Amino acid sequence: MFRFLRSWRLSRLALAAVVLLGVSGAAAGSAPAAVSGAAALAGGPHGPKPTVVLVHGAFADASGWTDVARNLHRKGYPVIAPANPLRGVDSDAAYLRSVLDTIDGPIVLVGHSYGGFVMTTAATGDPDVKALVYIAAFAPDAGDTVGGLSGQFPGSRLDPTALDIRPYPGGADGYIKLSVFRSVFAADVPAGTAAIMAATQRPAELATLGQPAGAPAWATIPSWTLVAADDQVIPAAAQRFMAQRAGARVTEVTASHAVLVSRPGPTTTVILAAIKGVS
Repeated sequence: MFRFLRSWRLSRLALAAVVLLGVSGAAAGSAPAAVSGAAALAGGPHGPKPTVVLVHGAFADASGWTDVARNLHRKGYPVIAPANPLRGVDSDAAYLRSVLDTIDGPIVLVGHSYGGFVMTTAATGDPDVKALVYIAAFAPDAGDTVGGLSGQFPGSRLDPTALDIRPYPGGADGYIKLSVFRSVFAADVPAGTAAIMAATQRPAELATLGQPAGAPAWATIPSWTLVAADDQVIPAAAQRFMAQRAGARVTEVTASHAVLVSRPGPTTTVILAAIKGVS
């Protein structure tokens, strides 16, 4: 939709300075240190460093990527963490695609949870996306739904009893109940941080559960998966199944669904492995 922006010849220096990353909420802390344009874009023998695009899922926001973004900044990578609208598979994928269209140069696309579902559709056919990284995420095939994949393997505690439903004009949003948020979503995150994550969670439109994925980007783009072994939202067995089907390189850690918050080091390591794998 916004391909015409490329014709403006936006400088890579300007794009490197754009970091759409919240610093309050899920991963509270100071803002990631700024990286100079020269450092971010110096690249290596194979060309400029890719922009790492971090896509959050439902019941979260972009601030969950704070520590991962900080780690990537220290390595000199430009990072963008856009706000996933969480309004529906097609519209969310269209929004993400519009963000990708404004980025000049190679992209490594990283998704957590439902963010993986969105990026799998959004990246299909985009030659600039060089790698997909799934962090405790859905990696759907064409026609899969969030609801179908969630119920395919036992172990998820994210059932109707765990949700508060709040109608809004035109639909209904689901929130994880404050009383169970930590145990379901972020069991290995400090209680105080988990409480803030619960209070600031962004809800998902319930209709999204039954909306199908499009043709999967992983059919043509190399992929990596970080499996969270103690995940109570997307069971580890489901993550392994989707990773195997996609032909992804798999790393597994002992962590909750909020592995990007509780284990930012291993999360960053997998992203760096993907970057190295396509450089």
